[in-house]
Amino acid sequence: MSKLRDFWNLIRPRGSWKFPAIIITGAFVGIFIYTFITSRAYTYLSDDPATCVNCHVMSPYYATWMHSSHGKDATCNDCHIPQDNFVNKYFVKGLNGYRHAVVFTKRTEDQAMRALPINSQAIMNNCIRCHTQLNTEFVETGRHSWREMQETGGSVCWDCHRNVPHTRSRSLSSTPHARVPMPENNIPQWLQNLTSDN
Repeated sequence: MSKLRDFWNLIRPRGSWKFPAIIITGAFVGIFIYTFITSRAYTYLSDDPATCVNCHVMSPYYATWMHSSHGKDATCNDCHIPQDNFVNKYFVKGLNGYRHAVVFTKRTEDQAMRALPINSQAIMNNCIRCHTQLNTEFVETGRHSWREMQETGGSVCWDCHRNVPHTRSRSLSSTPHARVPMPENNIPQWLQNLTSDN
């Protein structure tokens, strides 16, 4: 505790820097809170598939998933995020969130999106996790991991089953009029009521 106090005494603003430091710190905290709320960053902590359409470029993928066989039983995170442990799950979610924020802010997204290797591995492992009985007892294809397929040059699940979770979206403009749920409004209800009365 004394080391923390010593560190604070070393960095704390003194004299005429005290009030500008408070104002600058307040501005940064305010900008962070505003950005966190406006970008709906809090929704990414959930498993709600509607979160994915916070970014409009995900609309074709969301729309095709919603009408697929997986739309009834699996969320986006069930397939695209590792399910082996809590830490790995949120590490990959954070990594993806950071990457998506950078790519979409800079407008450098590809017309045809592809999963990163870390996500491809999660997708394959999740296919195996959900369909273990199918591919070990009924079809007897065995249980080959994504890494084994990379090493041997074999096929991964989506090489044959591309249209199962999503019908093939060749580009971001392939389903321009897809009906998708709109994200919730950021304006608090009390403020909406106040402005609608006028």
